[in-house]
Amino acid sequence: MDSGVIWGTWGLWGLLGLVSLATYVWRFAGATIAARIDPGGAWFQWFSCLAYGMLAGLISRIILLPVGILAETPLIDRLVALAAGFLIFAAFKRNMLPGMVTAISVFGVLATLRDFEVL
Repeated sequence: MDSGVIWGTWGLWGLLGLVSLATYVWRFAGATIAARIDPGGAWFQWFSCLAYGMLAGLISRIILLPVGILAETPLIDRLVALAAGFLIFAAFKRNMLPGMVTAISVFGVLATLRDFEVL
């Protein structure tokens, strides 16, 4: 059956409203709680370290054990792009944008060169 037949137009709008409400309730709660958190406190630092650790693990997994189309690229291309991005990140005083653009560009150039069998 078509979802329009089951829910009807108003039912779908109502469902969208409920989903939006659920999203914004948690955003409001987060904003309210965030105003009371001390950024220099031990809990904040612990959560910050946890977030950075999870991000580092995710990036490591993507580079070392990729899935999908990225798994078809050589590991050396991924590592060279990572190294180039990190060097530019450090050279630009820890500015993420130049490092990210560099890493993506280097990876794109290496993938294109391999596609045209230059490498």
